[in-house]
Amino acid sequence: MNVLVTGANGFIGKALCNKLIADGYQVRVAVRRAAQMTALPSGVEGAMIGNIGPETDWSKALDGIEGIVHLAARVHVMRESADDPLVAFREVNVEGTECLAIAAANSGVKRFVYISSVKVNGESRSDPYTEMDKSEPQDLYAVSKWEAEQILAEISSATGMEIVIIRPPLVYGPNVRANFLRLLRWVNKGIPFPLGMVDNRRSLVSLDNLVDFLITCIEHPAAAGETFLVSDGEDLSTPALIRRIALSMNIPARLIPVPVCLLRLGGSLLGKKSEVDRLCGSLHVDISKAKSVLGWKPPLNVDEGLAKVADWCLNDETNF
Repeated sequence: MNVLVTGANGFIGKALCNKLIADGYQVRVAVRRAAQMTALPSGVEGAMIGNIGPETDWSKALDGIEGIVHLAARVHVMRESADDPLVAFREVNVEGTECLAIAAANSGVKRFVYISSVKVNGESRSDPYTEMDKSEPQDLYAVSKWEAEQILAEISSATGMEIVIIRPPLVYGPNVRANFLRLLRWVNKGIPFPLGMVDNRRSLVSLDNLVDFLITCIEHPAAAGETFLVSDGEDLSTPALIRRIALSMNIPARLIPVPVCLLRLGGSLLGKKSEVDRLCGSLHVDISKAKSVLGWKPPLNVDEGLAKVADWCLNDETNF
């Protein structure tokens, strides 16, 4: 099967391309700049398309393609520079996705796998999210992802192209960056965490498990027209995650029992409310649908996934 992957130079995209090649797929990737061609994995064909937006020319990238995995997106930025961030999110995540989907349908692409986000469901609640829940996106990124999902459904209805929506939670694995890498570093350094009294539930998905699920959704007949939540299948509290990371590194976890109300007060006073909310709040998903409809189960359990990322972290000197 000939598959086009967007966002192939990213954390998920690189791993997906390597596994697709190993599984015998013919893989083409869309790149924005000619310089990115030199960094492509062996066996991957590149197609330069420039920036993703409402005017992108996808014709060369789509020639002969049967399936698409659309990973590319405008994601959160630490220092927002756009005059109107929602317009910027929509240009790439909504209008860019619409442009690609219409071009794909016109080119005869059979299936379009779209990587959305669990943030479309919401930010936090005590019960696990399911695919049947009302969507409640809270930030501009999530709003743009939700709007893209709606447009893809309309295009599918009008053209017959099969759409699969996947909403992953936090993804971790070798080469992870941002907050999860920071957490790995802090645990390795033995920094105490004042989170010993937190009793929440968070879903995560290892990179290997997500890649396996994406490939399942490329061809499985029952995936067509469906939306799926995906995770490792075991939800952890924040202190439990820290303990499991420490165990994978063969070091003790350092957790201090501080009342959650004090953590939230401190977060509000220091302007870190959202960060504290993520550490103390619950955001977990029910993957029963993925199991029952697709017969899928995560290839790796949480401990195996954490062992892989811990091994990478400890053996890559650029991480410290």
